[in-house]
Amino acid sequence: MIKSIVGGMVAAATLALMTSTAFAEPEVVSGPASDPECFTPWTGETKFLKFPKKDGPFRIALANGYIANTWRIQMIQTAKAYAAQPDVAAKLKEFKVVSTGEDVPAQISAINNFIDSGYDAIVVNAQNPTAFAPVIKRAKDAGVVLVAFDNILDTEDAINVNVDQKGLGVLWANWLDKHLPNGGKILEVRGVAGTSVDTDRHNGIHETLDATGKKWDVVEVIGKWDDPTAQKATADAIAVHKAFDGITAQGGDTGVVQALIDAKHAMVPFGGETENGFRKFCAKFAADGLKCSSAGTGPAQVAVAIKTAIAALEGNVVPQSVKLPTAIVEDPNFKEGEDFYPDQSDNFFVGNSFPTCGINFTAQEIMGQTKENQ
Repeated sequence: MIKSIVGGMVAAATLALMTSTAFAEPEVVSGPASDPECFTPWTGETKFLKFPKKDGPFRIALANGYIANTWRIQMIQTAKAYAAQPDVAAKLKEFKVVSTGEDVPAQISAINNFIDSGYDAIVVNAQNPTAFAPVIKRAKDAGVVLVAFDNILDTEDAINVNVDQKGLGVLWANWLDKHLPNGGKILEVRGVAGTSVDTDRHNGIHETLDATGKKWDVVEVIGKWDDPTAQKATADAIAVHKAFDGITAQGGDTGVVQALIDAKHAMVPFGGETENGFRKFCAKFAADGLKCSSAGTGPAQVAVAIKTAIAALEGNVVPQSVKLPTAIVEDPNFKEGEDFYPDQSDNFFVGNSFPTCGINFTAQEIMGQTKENQ
């Protein structure tokens, strides 16, 4: 009799677990998304998901990794500014932000803690695209909506929100190819090692340059998307190699140009990101040879990720992979007050809005927030 009761309890517990796990899984449905102008699917093959509807307000966490550059700082500030908007704040019971640095296990531990603490959704800028498999499964089994942005996750069990990072590398390489008909020596200033953004942009650059059939000598340095780091790396590269015919940098571009100025290096064609300081230089030194392609996606993509998480929690249809538009300005079309702002910080990333998602911040709204954990 006791054995029968115990067996029945085990069976009931197993059934409850199976029911809970099944309930946590989203349903694959036909499109379009609930907000098709904002939630653009990555390709025609992208799946559309409908998560079980939860009652709000929600507890949402941002698990960031690397923090030591201006893009990440502005991203944290933008996330807080978005969460503070009245219509968004009304849907949030709690919004938590944690930055763990370059330590992948620390970021995974932070996500596990959020799952254990009962958060409804977690948005993450992942330090490594492939190291998160166990915690992705835990989130799925717990019914936690996981949204990765910028540095995304190599899985279909999370929602990914991103710009075409490899396409940016292709764009910058094509710019150099256009302006250097005979090939030449290129300085490539890379980002944070091991991240999907750095890898994708790097691959786009090299595959495109290789396909031209020209002779390219590419010198790689690590800039970590950070002005002081990139400036020093560029200065050191100039000291060793003397001269470059072109430059491409994933971030820290203002520091790269400053290193050219300090070394009295000739201004050369440059494919880079969207920092306000970089674009100021592009406009100022265009006549001296600094022919720029400035492209990227602003830190406000974190706001799209939060918006996506809320939509999923509310039971709305969202793509498994959301493709964001790329902000591009190229020489000679840098317009003061539109593409760059002389009175704003050099560190401010321009093109930090997604009008199709109703996301548009002033510099004052963003800079009024802190970068600290909360």
